[in-house]
Amino acid sequence: MPELPDLQAFSHNLDKKLAGKTLKQVAIINAKKLNVTHKELQDKLEGQKLDKVYREGKELHLKFSEGDVLGLHLMLHGKLFLFESKNENKYAIIELHFSDGDGLVLTDFQGIATPTLNPEDKGAPDALSKEAGVDYLTAKLQKTKTNIKTILLDQKIIRGIGNAYADEILWHAGISPFSAGNKIPADKIKDLVSAIHSVLKDAEKAILHANPDIINGEVRDFMQIHNSKKTHSPKGSEIKIKDGTRKTYYTDEQEMYN
Repeated sequence: MPELPDLQAFSHNLDKKLAGKTLKQVAIINAKKLNVTHKELQDKLEGQKLDKVYREGKELHLKFSEGDVLGLHLMLHGKLFLFESKNENKYAIIELHFSDGDGLVLTDFQGIATPTLNPEDKGAPDALSKEAGVDYLTAKLQKTKTNIKTILLDQKIIRGIGNAYADEILWHAGISPFSAGNKIPADKIKDLVSAIHSVLKDAEKAILHANPDIINGEVRDFMQIHNSKKTHSPKGSEIKIKDGTRKTYYTDEQEMYN
């Protein structure tokens, strides 16, 4: 699944490629969870200029000249492809055709990637926003015994962080993923917020360095902890893996608070 740094990189490149173009046609191929009718989507967006592409939580948002936004959630296996004139990619969900002949398609072999017209405000702050700072996280953590990794993955608390980067963030912050939220001391919450920003921003830079034109797929080779090719952390500690619905990568260098 693409995570926040991947989506940041995708949005950077899509904005560079498509911003300023006029949307000529929207073709809805297999949008099972579209929140409006096909005609409503077409009537709303066709003819508008694309102002910008940006990331919001775990979605890509395409904002148009009249203020309307098309949200794209890639889910587990959604992919984006640019094309000229005609889309040749399989498993299309939705195609955007621009007046100059360029196009963008969202695909998903599972058929569950989701376009949404004018997505509702999700309420929880984005992981990279000022609103998700030390005061906010402190208030949230004080109220729960839930383990810190589960909290970071809860999109109703903080939006954008996925499984792999939660492991990276917690290692950099020196906090065990199994620590109880309300037991983490104030100085470590500061470390956590700092790690959220540094890990996610550095990852975006690494992804764009490895693949400057990326708009789909995942680049993970640079990851220090959540990396199946590595056995030890940069500090020399063995990387352990706890199986479950999501695998958790961690080391004994991380402090347990319980």
